[in-house]
Amino acid sequence: MTALIAAALIVVAAVLAELAFPGQPVYHFGWYNVMLGALVVVACVAGRRQSARRSAPSRFAMLLVVAGAGVTGLAGVANGLFAPDNQTFVGAPGQRIAVQSLGTLDFPLAASDSSSSETVTLERTFHAPVRIARRPKVTGNFVLRTTPRDVVDVEARDLRGNRLTVTQPSGAVFLSPVLLMEHRQTIAGMSLPYDSFNVPAVRRVVKAVMFSPPQAAMLLRAGVGPGDAAVLFAVDDENERPLPHGIALSAAGRSAAVGALVLRATVVSYPAVEVVAAPNAVAVGLGALLAIGGLIALLTRDDRPDVSQDDAAGR
Repeated sequence: MTALIAAALIVVAAVLAELAFPGQPVYHFGWYNVMLGALVVVACVAGRRQSARRSAPSRFAMLLVVAGAGVTGLAGVANGLFAPDNQTFVGAPGQRIAVQSLGTLDFPLAASDSSSSETVTLERTFHAPVRIARRPKVTGNFVLRTTPRDVVDVEARDLRGNRLTVTQPSGAVFLSPVLLMEHRQTIAGMSLPYDSFNVPAVRRVVKAVMFSPPQAAMLLRAGVGPGDAAVLFAVDDENERPLPHGIALSAAGRSAAVGALVLRATVVSYPAVEVVAAPNAVAVGLGALLAIGGLIALLTRDDRPDVSQDDAAGR
């Protein structure tokens, strides 16, 4: 019976770990899934050998243990072999992104440093909306959580102080002033995020490169205080030809005049959503309950061989 108990406990613990620590590469390794399958086979063989010499209640308890290990192990192997890779969905404020086999992610309207903008809502047909925050949320075969990332909120004005409309022709949301900074370029050996936007009123195309506080302190120095993030603007004409003296720096949310514009950039935190495949929570829960319930029944009863079977064997 020791082999049955050990194999079942290892299977349940391993698959529960996949729920507690989702997204680890080891879960997709072939040897890991072969090990889970082998342990389920060990539990089945050990249970069958022991059941012939046990009483009826003990045989039923062993059946529960084997069934629980089998259901849990199958959920773990299915996740390891067929689950998709981890994905991160980056959305603009107010954007809705449809995710296959999951639902629609509704991103908050405002990008700010406050915790109120850290929640993304998952909408599904015939289900209540699910609020996704930094704490992992198990939904079906996936674990969802938000992860903060730096984006840039830009403001453009003319030289008289009138606010101008910012557009993103190649962005996820055309009229959004929030740059998601999904592209990268190398400057002085550092990989830096960048994005671009248009200011149609003055026919300008602006590229923005974001520097984290350590990068800004190292590369820019002048005009950057300790702990300040910074954004470097490069202003082109409508045909994307660089303008003379068309480079300016906005640090710590301060404005910068360049190319007939007054630009201001604020680096803020905005959530992205990590979608990580995990074993089906219902199957794992059911399997774990069956296995643990059967183990408790085995370990708490006076488990002696079935006397009637022994008498029959003696005759």
